[in-house]
Amino acid sequence: MAKNKKTEADLPKSGPLFAYAPAPESPAAAGGIATSYGHFIGGEFVDSSGSEALKTVNPATEQVLAEIAQGTEEDVERAVKAARKAFGDWSALPGSERAKYLYRIARIIQERSRELAVLESIDNGKPIKETRDFDLPMVAAWFFYYAGWADKLDYAGFGPNPRPVGVAAQVIPWNFPLMMLAWKIAPALATGNTVVLKPAETTPLTALRFAEICRQAGLPKGVVNIITGDGRTGAALTAHPDVNKVAFTGSTNVGRSIARQLAGSRKKLSLELGGKAANIVFDDAPIDQAVEGIVNGIFFNQGHVCCAGSRLLVQESIQDELLEALKRRMATLRVGDPLDKNTDIGAINSAAQLARITELTAAGEAEGAERWAPECELPSAGYWFRPTIFTGVSQAHRIAQEEIFGPVLSVLSFRTPDEAVAKANNTPFGLSAGVWTEKGSRILWMADKLKAGVVWANTFNKFDPTSPFGGYKESGYGREGGRHGLEAYLDV
Repeated sequence: MAKNKKTEADLPKSGPLFAYAPAPESPAAAGGIATSYGHFIGGEFVDSSGSEALKTVNPATEQVLAEIAQGTEEDVERAVKAARKAFGDWSALPGSERAKYLYRIARIIQERSRELAVLESIDNGKPIKETRDFDLPMVAAWFFYYAGWADKLDYAGFGPNPRPVGVAAQVIPWNFPLMMLAWKIAPALATGNTVVLKPAETTPLTALRFAEICRQAGLPKGVVNIITGDGRTGAALTAHPDVNKVAFTGSTNVGRSIARQLAGSRKKLSLELGGKAANIVFDDAPIDQAVEGIVNGIFFNQGHVCCAGSRLLVQESIQDELLEALKRRMATLRVGDPLDKNTDIGAINSAAQLARITELTAAGEAEGAERWAPECELPSAGYWFRPTIFTGVSQAHRIAQEEIFGPVLSVLSFRTPDEAVAKANNTPFGLSAGVWTEKGSRILWMADKLKAGVVWANTFNKFDPTSPFGGYKESGYGREGGRHGLEAYLDV
């Protein structure tokens, strides 16, 4: 028996110990994708007033999926008018009646979850196991949760008889298209507002499919309106004089522009912007558990996560041990077809985002950081990037300060808790952080010191509709989720 025993040298240096056969989900499960789409205004799909069209592309294949209307100022005007017209009747409904529509939407989402998960993976590039097991359950949960609040607003702690603000303009990003839609639309409808939503130009298909769900649920016409287009459409929407509330999730630069645009307008504004989260590992942390949290923190959704743990701060005494374990784990990650149920890391969302990741990682090497990535074969077509870590990173490096928004981890070390706090807070962002330690008192001390909207303890990227989410500093302001998420849509 001893002759057959494998030593560590016999084991593969990269790749999984056991090979997985392909397990593809059928793209046909997404249902039919039309060759072109207009807008959803007043409960109907309508053509754009302009002739310009954009293309939405499958990032795993570079195949054009559909042409999408480029929304004009006239389109925005029509959508806002439809939302204003619907506002009177919708806001006058008893909360229990509004709740019925939200419950109905939530149930339809559950019934059509496979279809939506496959469509999201095709349009976005993220692995099917993430859209199936994370995104869609969260989407349904958000609508169920806020349906429960619709008839309880008088008891939410915002004073007697809180009223909806009116028409909400909502602009969402491409990294979690359907989930960000739910985060915005569910609390707005529960509180009696009507909505004009603009999805990202690279990922509009699930938002347009959601429009079909609104019709299937019998939602009154004009309560939800969806217009497509790029940043020009979004700017026209947020600047519209008959919009009462603006909610934006996206880059810090665009968030600044919207804040300047709305200054003095009396419109309510909430911003959920970029992040550069620190994932802090102390010497008493369980190494294997921490490694899983690090991998989930930065490689989930290809690192296309605003609260991604993109900076690893590891206590100096365990740095070598942790990095060795992390590299072993990264060598097992499977990069490839997003519709394969075994895929861990899918495609980068767009050529532009891949160029941004490539430029910043090149800057990291030029500034002296040491780059490492596991060997893995990338598909010949599509937008792909290997999971990557940088060691020898200083606080001054661009990769330690700028949001890369990709599967790239910067590793820094610390000796004391005070040094960990100082390094973690040395960023213009303040969206999230993670702490790994067996000492409960240290967790509470760190959570009090860290300038972050969310602090996870011995876990990362955990979300629940009952819990508020949002940031400080250049990560924006306002909260989504929980009771706190109601306030942005109420006149209090």
